[in-house]
Amino acid sequence: MNLSTSPAPSHPLASYGWDEGWAAEFAVHAERGLLPGRVVRVDRGQCDVVTGDGVIRADTAFVTPHDPLRVVCTGDWVAVDPDGSPRYVRTYLPRRTAFVRSTSSKRSEGQILAANVDHAIVALSLAVELDLGRVERFLALAWESGAQPVVVLTKADLVTDPATLAYFVEDVENSAPGVPVLTASAMAGHGVGELAALLGRDTSVLLGASGAGKSTLANALVGEDVMDVRATRDMDGKGRHTTTTRNLLPLPGGGVLIDTPGLRGVGLWDAGHGVGQVFAEIEELARRCRFQDCAHEREPGCAVLEAVEEGELPVRRLDSYRKLVRENQWIVAKSDARLRGDVRDDWRRKQAAGRAAGRAKRAGW
Repeated sequence: MNLSTSPAPSHPLASYGWDEGWAAEFAVHAERGLLPGRVVRVDRGQCDVVTGDGVIRADTAFVTPHDPLRVVCTGDWVAVDPDGSPRYVRTYLPRRTAFVRSTSSKRSEGQILAANVDHAIVALSLAVELDLGRVERFLALAWESGAQPVVVLTKADLVTDPATLAYFVEDVENSAPGVPVLTASAMAGHGVGELAALLGRDTSVLLGASGAGKSTLANALVGEDVMDVRATRDMDGKGRHTTTTRNLLPLPGGGVLIDTPGLRGVGLWDAGHGVGQVFAEIEELARRCRFQDCAHEREPGCAVLEAVEEGELPVRRLDSYRKLVRENQWIVAKSDARLRGDVRDDWRRKQAAGRAAGRAKRAGW
């Protein structure tokens, strides 16, 4: 078994994910007399940390860098003072995984939502029309984080026809290659046990839009009403943000769940690898294109466009791929002036080539 994931069953934090790998990382801090703990909630410069002695409140003043991706977040393993008032988080251990999205600010900053996550659960409500493009966006961020994505279609009790439910599952599976797709009704108890078995004793983060049923699903997984739940609007299936902070919750069978507020915006953040994972079939087709820098627009010998024409690749998938690739290139370029110029020049070259190809086609060359 790999040292980084070997369990440490005798440790009081084993049920929260502590293992031999974390123990090795923490050794240097243990020599200074600091205590290990896992962040269960962050709130305005302070955080709740579960330690071997229980949950304590700690100040994060010593870990407040200018880089928003390096602040303490839910799921971090930290080194805290053994005593004192107030007690401080002195540092956090290097993250194994990190779920990051871009903020809506014009400064183009990243925002870390959760750390050291093994499974990213994307919750989608069957009470409203499925937005496959949003599914692909969530999955790109999940793959990029290093976690294994899982899609859960919630409120499955609202779909009474088994054939229709199977159609929805197949539709999502076609947009989520390599990702388990489950159905669940937390109110009826359907699918919750299957999801819990899939998650095992790992760390999972629950993601989705407001009204997707995340808090209800979290309560079902935890086995008690730990999260506030409010009814969604009948006209559009949306709900208010009943979860306002990211909370790390222990699960009865072992492992922990991080519940998150409903996400209105899901911007990519340097997620090129994740996009490639979501659209693996397009990336594979692209390797057979005549030109290495093929944009899959009008270029001759484009294997991707040929697959579309033959009905092997849905137009919607290609449009979604193009959109996410462009968005990711732009967000990366906004933080890199040189790259921003390269991207702009590349787009201009492709536009000029497309116009030239169009003129040649019309002229019958």
